[in-house]
Amino acid sequence: MKRAALFVLLLLATLAPAAPAPEEYSINVHATSSYLLPSGQGLDVVIHSKKYQLSGIPRGGLLALGDYKAKLIKDDHQTAYEADQEYEFLFPDNKTRKFEVVGQSE
Repeated sequence: MKRAALFVLLLLATLAPAAPAPEEYSINVHATSSYLLPSGQGLDVVIHSKKYQLSGIPRGGLLALGDYKAKLIKDDHQTAYEADQEYEFLFPDNKTRKFEVVGQSE
């Protein structure tokens, strides 16, 4: 019986999601505007001194303005003049949320 309980405990431990590693989120993102879109949540952000518009799935309300840590999780370039990018934000409570780049401006 003890072996079965130990087996179940070890199995559950391996299935539990690992906490994100904060050192992987090295990109500084400054959110300057947060709004709702018909398809989700929109953000105007500054990353590496460039302005981007991001779109993600809202969870419980608008994202507060301010600074966040992020990592680039998708960076596809089919041509020299097109990009398909996605960032993952890390929040202070170790939760994460993905945002797709849907616009850029100067």
